[in-house]
Amino acid sequence: MTRGRSDGVQKKRLITSVCAVTIFLGFLYVYYGSIFGSNNHGASALEYGSRSLRKLGSSYLGGDEDNDGKQEESSMRFALEDGEDEITPKSFPVCDDRHSELIPCLDRNLIYQMRLKLDLSLMEHYERHCPLPERRFNCLIPPPPGYKVPIKWPKSRDEVWKANIPHTHLAHEKSDQNWMVVKGEKIVFPGGGTHFHYGADKYIASIANMLNFSNNKINNEGRLRTVLDVGCGVASFGGYLLSSDVITMSLAPNDVHQNQIQFALERGIPAYLGVLATQRLPYPSRSFELAHCSRCRIDWLQRDGILLLELDRLLRPGGYFAYSSPEAYAQDEEDLRIWKEMSALVERMCWRIAEKRNQTVIWQKPLTNDCYMEREPGTQPPLCRSDDDPDKVWGVQMEACISPYSDHDHKVKGSGLAPWPSRLTAAPPRLADFGYSNEMFEKDTEVWQGRVENYWNLLSPKISSNTVRNLMDMKANMGSFGAALKDKDVWVMNVVPEDGPNTLKLIYDRGLIGSIHNWCQAFSTYPRTYDLLHAWTIVSDIARKDCSPEDLLIEMDRILRPTGYVIFRDKQPVIDYIKKYLAALHWEAVATADSSSDSDQDGDDIVFIIQKKVWLTSESLRDSE
Repeated sequence: MTRGRSDGVQKKRLITSVCAVTIFLGFLYVYYGSIFGSNNHGASALEYGSRSLRKLGSSYLGGDEDNDGKQEESSMRFALEDGEDEITPKSFPVCDDRHSELIPCLDRNLIYQMRLKLDLSLMEHYERHCPLPERRFNCLIPPPPGYKVPIKWPKSRDEVWKANIPHTHLAHEKSDQNWMVVKGEKIVFPGGGTHFHYGADKYIASIANMLNFSNNKINNEGRLRTVLDVGCGVASFGGYLLSSDVITMSLAPNDVHQNQIQFALERGIPAYLGVLATQRLPYPSRSFELAHCSRCRIDWLQRDGILLLELDRLLRPGGYFAYSSPEAYAQDEEDLRIWKEMSALVERMCWRIAEKRNQTVIWQKPLTNDCYMEREPGTQPPLCRSDDDPDKVWGVQMEACISPYSDHDHKVKGSGLAPWPSRLTAAPPRLADFGYSNEMFEKDTEVWQGRVENYWNLLSPKISSNTVRNLMDMKANMGSFGAALKDKDVWVMNVVPEDGPNTLKLIYDRGLIGSIHNWCQAFSTYPRTYDLLHAWTIVSDIARKDCSPEDLLIEMDRILRPTGYVIFRDKQPVIDYIKKYLAALHWEAVATADSSSDSDQDGDDIVFIIQKKVWLTSESLRDSE
């Protein structure tokens, strides 16, 4: 019996202990679940993303492992009302390796899960479809197995590490066209394309020759500066234009030729994930001197020529469209039909043939509105409505109409732009659209010249002349940050927030490139594609829009290459907020300075520079061994 009484006491103690442990574990589940579900990452986020979440393994490189799960209280989110608070995580989970190339707003898995009803014939499935806040990943994107710091420019134009983009199907599929060749640990780019097997440089010279440009130089003595390459492949056309002081927005969707834009950016060539489908491209009207399509497989006749009319919106007065395709030269019945209908369409659009030779035709857009006014009543396509704003592009549907020129462009018979490089610092004619004076523009240029010089002084212990190549200005205003970098071997993606003044047209008028964007959403680029991000008050702006600053920091980490930098310029409370995330993001502080160091009038701004560490998951490390 004693034994029986003793056994009963032990059982009671055991049950009590089990209950206590269960309650404790339940508390931990609720506590940590609330942490990883904060900032609108609730149960639905786990449904979409967190099945693939994983802690960093022992293979973390470049910093101390910090997986103890402890959390610390942050100061209030700087944009919240006093009295509210938020937990700042000590670490973020790591996404599964299969998400190493995740583009949140161009994710086919999301389209399938949300059961979106899209018209595939219109390419809607290649347009942006972003997850709702509660369905976003709240994890860090891991690099692929064996990832290496990218090869530096200009060598990168011709070769990249295969491990960084482990996709070789294009090398086999396009083996007869010299797109790319696998050589050991590298992928090499001979400079070929579907239409220019023997090199983009020779093809570019032939276009300049067709247009009678001086010395067969495509830049036409600085008058041709900005180019849009539609269906760009791996962007060799744009890459070879750079040596002529011509900058190209190389555009392609995330389609069957997956990773073509990723290859372009890995090479250090400007590029953007986008498609001619149903919505306007995120560029203002009259942005490009030349549009180019080489075997881009686009049906230009569909929907009353709506896609060709989108190019028309984007071309400057007198701009060119170079089209290399079988329809321009083939003699079979179908190609002849397409050529005949396309020729009739562009004639009604008032384009003329500048030159047609061999397999390429080059059309030119008119300089003035005269031809539009002289068309017969009822001619199709019609002119756009007088209340249509051709510069309003974010989320705006294309229309099958012609955007006429402004009174200014019509009177001056062109854009009135200075040749490059003078146009970089000359006051753009479209300043008047914003009520800005030439003095304001000159002052802005001067201020940012001083700021950028200060940035580089702060970075000087860390960087050399070729450390960074792909830069992004997340709030570009008039583009003066990018303009100040003219003498450095870099290019800048100038991003203008969609809810502010649409100053992107001023940026294009300066001979720079960029895109409209809403930073409450993910950017249209692959992970690990930019070496440096410039974030001027963008974190403050996001909070004011009631979007998640934490989501923005995770998105910046996705975009940023390992060893890359972010330059934050913001108020002290915002900088303090960002600092609380350094350990979780595996970033390290590089420099801090107040704005008095660059003789700035905004004396209460703080400059804070971080560097992203190199890290691999334990799975990636094993796979790369």
